[in-house]
Amino acid sequence: MSDARSNELFINGKWRAGGSRATLPVINPATEKVFASVASATVSDLDEALASAERSRKAWSSRPAKERAEILVAAARILATKIEAAARDLSAEQGKTIAEATGEYTRAVETLEWNGRHAEELSASIPMAPNRMIVPEPLGVVAAFTPWNYPAVLIARKLAPALAAGCPVILKGAEETPSVAVHIVESLRQAGVPDGVVNLVFGVPVHISRHLLSSPIVKVLTFTGSTAVGKQLAMLAANNLQRCILELGGHSPVIVCEDADLAKAIPAISEYKFECAGQSCNAPSRIFVARSRYEEFLSRMTEAVRKIRIGLPDDAATDMGPMANARRIEAMQRLTKDAVERGARIETGGARLDRPGFYWPPTILTGVPKEARVLHEEPFGPILTVAPFDALEEAIEEANATEYGLAAYFFTDAADTQRKLTNSLSAGAVSVNYLKGVSADAPYGGVKQSGYGYEGGEQGVRSFQILKMVSGLGSFG
Repeated sequence: MSDARSNELFINGKWRAGGSRATLPVINPATEKVFASVASATVSDLDEALASAERSRKAWSSRPAKERAEILVAAARILATKIEAAARDLSAEQGKTIAEATGEYTRAVETLEWNGRHAEELSASIPMAPNRMIVPEPLGVVAAFTPWNYPAVLIARKLAPALAAGCPVILKGAEETPSVAVHIVESLRQAGVPDGVVNLVFGVPVHISRHLLSSPIVKVLTFTGSTAVGKQLAMLAANNLQRCILELGGHSPVIVCEDADLAKAIPAISEYKFECAGQSCNAPSRIFVARSRYEEFLSRMTEAVRKIRIGLPDDAATDMGPMANARRIEAMQRLTKDAVERGARIETGGARLDRPGFYWPPTILTGVPKEARVLHEEPFGPILTVAPFDALEEAIEEANATEYGLAAYFFTDAADTQRKLTNSLSAGAVSVNYLKGVSADAPYGGVKQSGYGYEGGEQGVRSFQILKMVSGLGSFG
């Protein structure tokens, strides 16, 4: 099996190097130094993964759902015993704190277990009427592409429901955070998943996606990442009419109404926004505050943000670690520079820290003009814009004024305002008076340019199933 320094492919039940023996570097974002490597798959490796998954398909799909469930539950328990070491690996690769990495693995364990515990009921036939029923059947081989920001959660949200539904999976893990895929796949191996049912590849993303999606063996594409890449993958998938589940970019608004409890709103926004250094598709990025509360909110939010302790991710005193890579630092610099040149004001942060590592401080921008890029491009980093509003309709219009629609948040105790905002905000998920991650039992998906399809809960399993209608056969018993 791979270790923390050398991460291998997993094909047809065996850990192995890529066919060419080529590797890619893994960089520690806190030091900017290479500390590990990851195998790079060749075309031959990908073909073997496809063939392996296809060979296993019939046996896995016909295996009783109860047995598939037992493997998922066992894998969850095995992974739970590895959390401490796995969290250290994730922290070193991605830059999130040990506490954040531990919490993420805990959610991954919960996701594996939830899908295991519900696999049998979600694979059972569904009576519809006399002489009619729906028979769920697995769609077939799944190509799963996962990102580096929340790799444990997102790998679990793709692998677990697909396996519960009876589908083999070819997982392309993120090259920046390979240990996560290794730990989860190894847990499944130890739990008894048959050879070929789970295959893990790494390498050049565009080469892997093109090759896998060009194969008629693949029946489903599930992807989390940017809108631009999601569109490219969807076009590739169209050639074979592969079903797509796409969780794409976000640019989430928060509306803080006049009656909001700022003592609850400010820490909730700050904690959720700056978790993972703001590198989350559903993290809040644009704050709209009732004008009567604006100055107070801005003062208290700026004070809270300045107290966030930035440091090494393995230091227990650290609240926020580095960003994951140099690309994200460049994006923060570009968005901040553009906003300031157009007249925005930096309330706090706004420049890369002068120290080794990809460190960008929590940043608040005010007076940001509507044409600034930061209001239209997904920041995917620790930048918040804050602006006042006079009428609720104005806040709703501004909140909806992007191409994204993944998540939205608001703070108010007024029931009529809650109803209006819930019905008016264009987002796949709306949260009232709190911000937190998505639980394993909840379906999650975006609207507009934030994607389509669902992950999580019953709908997450159904994404990998054909719902075959059977009728006219007399009594089904």
